[in-house]
Amino acid sequence: MRILVTLLAILFAGLVQAENATQSGAYTIHHNALTSDTLSPQTAQAYGIQRSTSRGMLNISVIRNKAGTSGEAVSAQIALQASNLIGQKRADIQLREVREQNAIYYIADFPVAHREHLIFNLEVIPEGETAALRARFEQEFYTR
Repeated sequence: MRILVTLLAILFAGLVQAENATQSGAYTIHHNALTSDTLSPQTAQAYGIQRSTSRGMLNISVIRNKAGTSGEAVSAQIALQASNLIGQKRADIQLREVREQNAIYYIADFPVAHREHLIFNLEVIPEGETAALRARFEQEFYTR
């Protein structure tokens, strides 16, 4: 549990400054990308992630909005497409689902170059739904 809290705190620390989420219907898709060197060694080891300034990490969670609460984590099918600014697609980013108590999130780690700017397009189908939700975000990675 402590590892989950640490991971989520690191990954969503920027939410106060910039909301890394997309609202879509009854759901909120939280998304974040950063270099994996920001993870603690214990967290990286627990999730099998290589800590490095030259590795990016992606974290996605899908929350069903519920009035008066922070929502409920739901599993989802997530199709991810990532490309750089000139449209070259990245095929090396594979999401994997992590479940811990009431949390469900999807993580990936992948190589990045200094100042590489990636555009992430997500197509999310929450469990029990048939319509896809879409989210798009961008991240520039600094490796030095």
